Amino acid sequence: MSKKWMAIASALMAALIIGGCGSDNDKASSDEKPKASEEKKDTEKKKADEDMKKDEDTKKDEKKEEAEETSAESGANEFPDLISYMEKETQAKANVLFEADEPQVQEYDDVSVSLDAYTLVELKGISADHKIPFNDETDGGVILAQYTVKNSSDEDVYYMPSLYMNFTGASKSYNDYRYLLPEDKKLTAMLSPSDDYVLKAGETKTGYYTYPMGKADLEKAMDASTAAIDVQAPHTKKGDLGSTMGDKGRFTVNLSEKGAEKTKADAKFYPDRVTKENMGDKKMLDEKQGIGKTEKLEKVNVTLDGYQITEFTPNSDEAPRFENFKNGIILVTVKYELDNKGSDDLSLSSTRSKLTVNDGSQYTLAENMLLDYGNDDIVKAGEKGELIQIYVLDKEQYDKILKDKGMEAEVGPLANTDYADVSAGKNVTFKLK
Repeated sequence: MSKKWMAIASALMAALIIGGCGSDNDKASSDEKPKASEEKKDTEKKKADEDMKKDEDTKKDEKKEEAEETSAESGANEFPDLISYMEKETQAKANVLFEADEPQVQEYDDVSVSLDAYTLVELKGISADHKIPFNDETDGGVILAQYTVKNSSDEDVYYMPSLYMNFTGASKSYNDYRYLLPEDKKLTAMLSPSDDYVLKAGETKTGYYTYPMGKADLEKAMDASTAAIDVQAPHTKKGDLGSTMGDKGRFTVNLSEKGAEKTKADAKFYPDRVTKENMGDKKMLDEKQGIGKTEKLEKVNVTLDGYQITEFTPNSDEAPRFENFKNGIILVTVKYELDNKGSDDLSLSSTRSKLTVNDGSQYTLAENMLLDYGNDDIVKAGEKGELIQIYVLDKEQYDKILKDKGMEAEVGPLANTDYADVSAGKNVTFKLK
């Protein structure tokens, strides 16, 4: 081979070697870049996870501190001391049957009334001096409740603690019995007639209430499994019942695990009286919510929010009320919103409505006895409020005919608090199905 060709061959070999080395380096560099990128992402993700965990830990600590503050403020740890006091006072032996500490709150603008916690205590061997509130029985029970009334406004308000309790089968409505607690722990002593029931601006009162019952009524209460406590609204003016800050509210008191489970299950139903007063068991058959259809009724905008159709089985105490329904009971509960743009307050208890079924060939009127409205339940002029209406149908007829037929709800005329018609005799109609 000539020197010229040998030189060319040597040059080609050198180029191949150099090119091969360059490819290896490029490959190594290419491999290192994604690896570095992945490591960076892993580092960033790890840091984000650590930050998130720190945030979660901080939130947990904050919630723990809030819970501790709430517990300290509420004085829930006083229950054991108060139960011991009741034992000494009644000379009875106490046994805690059920307790709950999830607060329930009723809001009235800048004033709130809360049931912070409660416990059901069985008492055995009650002394003769204390038998009267226990129906003259030596055994019975007490629901010991802790309430807080808070005035966050810059004006004094007036609150009379009249927190009556009832349950299905009760022989009476229950209220506080003053001699079972120390004077300085009683809510009725903190908000009393001697001080005109005043709750000063920025003031908070936390106190206790006792609901005593005899053995027979305790058994009825346990059988009912839940009780209801009516919550009266505060007043803005001393002694003026017309200055209430809103509608009455209601707390639900569970008396056993069974009651707690039922309360949880009933939460999906509209708050008609059947549900609120635990009159029996409902089974959902059909419902539609969030309809949002609005019709104008003179100066009131009526919006259909939704409806629920349920099969209802009354308990033994309520069964006589429904004795005419031999073939079972269907309840149709309809929920509306009233936007009152008029100058008159609307009376919810005076609202008239009806349900038309079977494609318009039959109708039934709202069953007011199953609604939880009184004279104080209103929608004030210029404000919005909820309206519930309930209708009762025969189950056999519903199953065979009505459930597959058209159904319409009619609302109106509406009335003011003097029972005068404020909608010129008119009504509005909504198609349910």
